[in-house]
Amino acid sequence: MKNILIVGASSGIGHALAQQLQQEGATLFTAGRTQPDGIQSTHFTWDAASQTPATDAFTGTPDRQLPDVLHGLVYCPGTINLKPFQRLTISDFQHDLQINVLGAVSVIHAAYPALKKSKAASVVLFSTVASKLGMGMHSSVSVAKSAVEGLAKSLAAEFAPFNIRVNAVAPSLTDTPMAQFLLADDTKREAANKRHPLSRYGSPADIAGMAAYLLSDQAGWITGQVIGVDGGMGSLK
Repeated sequence: MKNILIVGASSGIGHALAQQLQQEGATLFTAGRTQPDGIQSTHFTWDAASQTPATDAFTGTPDRQLPDVLHGLVYCPGTINLKPFQRLTISDFQHDLQINVLGAVSVIHAAYPALKKSKAASVVLFSTVASKLGMGMHSSVSVAKSAVEGLAKSLAAEFAPFNIRVNAVAPSLTDTPMAQFLLADDTKREAANKRHPLSRYGSPADIAGMAAYLLSDQAGWITGQVIGVDGGMGSLK
């Protein structure tokens, strides 16, 4: 039975992943602002935007700490801040970097000793198709998620001697609470479908399935990859 930490499991992709792993029998640890509904987990209250070190949350009380051995870590928090470049402030960029990149760094710092002890761990981060494709209005999130991809590849190289695999999943538009303004009515949903070669936008389960695979033993020879789960948008015309 594997010990898996999911940061951001209260909604969207993180919640779909937690549900799948729970059904598969994993022992779950979750971190975020709220306890995920319907998920049995040891929960740590932590906000990726707060700049509070994740270590503080994971070692706060004797009866609520990370396990000594951790087999998987998934960092799900993200942002969608779509504006013309001239309307994006330095604070906007800093906010996106904090949630997408520095929050991930903080969690990996805190979890690293337990991941190393497993002798076969997997870390899954999340990027976006917008880091591969030039997409207007996406400069802030693209900068942040491109940094996530660089982090994943660098850590994959550094952690390989300890058999800790690090990969990133790069979705396109997915039906999550964070993206509801992009799917607010039938017209927007139909337009989103038409932008994808497979003629539909993504579901949380589409993305969670890839994350679950990367956590599994079947993905034991996969590391340092950015894997597009995007309905073909990142590769097909």
